[in-house]
Amino acid sequence: MSKTAIVGSGFIGRAWAISFAAAGHDVSMWDQSPEATGGARDFIAGVLGDLAANDLLRGQTPESVLDRIEVVADFEAALEGAVHIQENTPENRDIKREVFSRIDAVATPEAVIASSTSALLPSTFTEHLAGRHRCLVVHPINPPYLIPAAEVVPAPWTSQETVERTSAFLVSAGHAPLVMKRELDGFIMNRLQGALLEEAFRLVSDGYASVEDVDIGIRDGLALRWSFMGPFETIDLNAPGGVRDYVDRYQSIYSNIFPQMQRRVDWAGDVMKTVEADRSARLPRENLAVRQVWRDRRLMALAAHKRKSDEEFGK
Repeated sequence: MSKTAIVGSGFIGRAWAISFAAAGHDVSMWDQSPEATGGARDFIAGVLGDLAANDLLRGQTPESVLDRIEVVADFEAALEGAVHIQENTPENRDIKREVFSRIDAVATPEAVIASSTSALLPSTFTEHLAGRHRCLVVHPINPPYLIPAAEVVPAPWTSQETVERTSAFLVSAGHAPLVMKRELDGFIMNRLQGALLEEAFRLVSDGYASVEDVDIGIRDGLALRWSFMGPFETIDLNAPGGVRDYVDRYQSIYSNIFPQMQRRVDWAGDVMKTVEADRSARLPRENLAVRQVWRDRRLMALAAHKRKSDEEFGK
């Protein structure tokens, strides 16, 4: 297997390290803060046991996966020989321009340079680079070692070969790449998530539903299908004649709703008092970290179940 490099070892960087190492790659981790990389390796060691218990390490031991992850203090040494470099610095265009300049100057010519940014278009921080053709965004849903989807977003000058190599690399590491044809604000996943959140805040703000009502609608309703089908397959299977039949039957419902949805609610406005009070009543703020561990363990169990179901029923 090949060497990969992680630049920035916060929550996303350490999650990528688990994903790449579990796939058999050697991983070098670098961060400008030595404490961050030390803490990252401790975090990874704590997670690998749970992954092994759910048979999510491809039959490997936690120790063998951890042995592939090395914390490297020297920036150039961390990148040396890496064929895939994943940048995970703060969501700040100027910082990313500077970091990508440093990476492009020392990375091997064949290395792909990917950013985990969830909001910045790759064209805004790679245009100035001599090696801009090998730069793009690979945006995960956190944590990527449990959620396989990852957006591949090229800049206008990203080569097709870079896109194809990156997609193949992700697939080999157990990911499901969403390969965009061109860059767009919000990419795919945040635009879909944003549309849902906009309506969720409207329903609560306008007094039609409680925060928990909305969560039930997704958690115990739509998400049960969405955990193994996308929206297009969902509607394709929800009418006797498939997707066209569904549109013929139900488009008028949505065309009637759509004009009512053309108004934003300020998420940080008065509605936040309701949302925060409801969530705090159900989950005291001091228990957030504990619940986050619960979430990840539930995701592990779901990932194990989905893999078993894929084997039994097919994808």
